[in-house]
Amino acid sequence: MRENDPLAAFWMPFTANRAYKAHPRQLAAAKDMHYWDSAGNRILDGTSGLWCSNAGHCRAPIVEAIAKTAATMDFGPTFQLSHPLAFELASRVAELMPEGLDRIFFTNSGSESVDTALKIALAVQRSRGQSTRTRLIGRERGYHGTGFGGISVGGIVNNRRWWQGLPGVDHLPHTHDLARNAFSKGFPQHGAELADDLERLVALHGAETIAAVIVEPMAGSTGVLIPPVGYLQRLRDICTKHGIILIFDEVITAYGRVGGATASGTWGVTPDIITMAKGLTNAAVPMGAVAVSRTIHDDVVNNAADGIELFHGYTYSGHPLASAAGIATLDLYAQEGLFDKADELGAYWADAAHSLRGKPHIIDIRTIGLVAGIELEPRPGAPTKRATELFHACFDNGLLVRATGDIIALSPPLILDKSHIDEMFGKIGELLEGID
Repeated sequence: MRENDPLAAFWMPFTANRAYKAHPRQLAAAKDMHYWDSAGNRILDGTSGLWCSNAGHCRAPIVEAIAKTAATMDFGPTFQLSHPLAFELASRVAELMPEGLDRIFFTNSGSESVDTALKIALAVQRSRGQSTRTRLIGRERGYHGTGFGGISVGGIVNNRRWWQGLPGVDHLPHTHDLARNAFSKGFPQHGAELADDLERLVALHGAETIAAVIVEPMAGSTGVLIPPVGYLQRLRDICTKHGIILIFDEVITAYGRVGGATASGTWGVTPDIITMAKGLTNAAVPMGAVAVSRTIHDDVVNNAADGIELFHGYTYSGHPLASAAGIATLDLYAQEGLFDKADELGAYWADAAHSLRGKPHIIDIRTIGLVAGIELEPRPGAPTKRATELFHACFDNGLLVRATGDIIALSPPLILDKSHIDEMFGKIGELLEGID
């Protein structure tokens, strides 16, 4: 029977469906730094959509590339066949990666990129004669998507509470230390020693059982958790010492968010595998990618029997429209110098964010590149409610922010200017005065 409610059919992801459908907020159009709602009100995008529209919205070169490709070849399989755009984009992505990570596997999302990276890590350990290395190590408060691999190594409690993950997974402690690192600009000073917990896990389980460690260089979805000075390098050193594959999940940090093409390259710590998505195509067409060291690629491919070397892939891996969008997006990043924006505006961004210190309910502000996390004191007996109310108030007053727990996260398109920064933090400051 057909329902009269036009909102009923869509079961929305990561959404309080009953609350949303009682008071819907609909986006109707987007261009450059702004959305428009269904009533025609303009909304400044403070989150690049969902950490993904790094070059702004509806950019003409990307739109035109997608339209041209759709009219030329709407789909081409990449199982035992392929098309030139997939190879071109892979080469372009490889050029942007840290030295040595020049083999690219395409997926359709960050979740798929993570599960692909975990499979590759297991495959290379097996190809090297290390078949006992099957254990995966994630980190508390990590988010690695919603595949069973991702939720297993992830550290979001509700994801793990709802779904039984893979066996043989353990977790490092998270790095958020409010007592010692509150109101940090850039890398917090305290907490590098938390990486040493990996040595404890090695002693507990045995290095010969551990295939890989996966962390986000900066944990975005769980509240902008920035790595302490020296933390990532210490993880790199321990993994190298014990023959453990190190995976950096850069679904959020890649493509200019913290400066440069990757956090790995900008921060000078090179993992064995990098996962990507979001900014790869400016979110115009879904796509993800996994950058793998040539050594890992060659060990898997050259040690395999004749035929298919890695039994893994997706129908839409390297999809023509996504490949076209990716090439146009990388061109736009280069032409407009968007990977430099975090350096050019980072100090102004940080100062504007930290100017909110002392506003009602704020217990921490943390910034790096063009990302900010504003942590609110939880309302007694009603955690997350303050941030949710502020999220709604911002939207209703023309600003899109992201609420995660009791944290407001901001990650605007890289085409912003100082006036946009002033508007974002000025509006948040004003609206906080009305939140109890």
